[in-house]
Amino acid sequence: MGTQQERVAHIEGQMVEQSQTFLDIRADIRHLGQRLDQRMDRVEQRMDGLHDGLHDKMSRHFIWIVGILLTTLVAILSAVLTRG
Repeated sequence: MGTQQERVAHIEGQMVEQSQTFLDIRADIRHLGQRLDQRMDRVEQRMDGLHDGLHDKMSRHFIWIVGILLTTLVAILSAVLTRG
């Protein structure tokens, strides 16, 4: 065993190493948070693009359905009026 000063110096050295390790971990966590934020931004952009595309597709389908319904209504009305 060393002297008391040597043991205290050893413990102080370990404390400095642990403090640096915690600082490194904190920096890594911040970096990970930034990467997650960037990834989520890209996911949100893709979702917005999908949403816009889906909205356009639904609008086109709605127009087709309304057109088919109106055509059917006109056909039924003309059949009813020609019989009467």
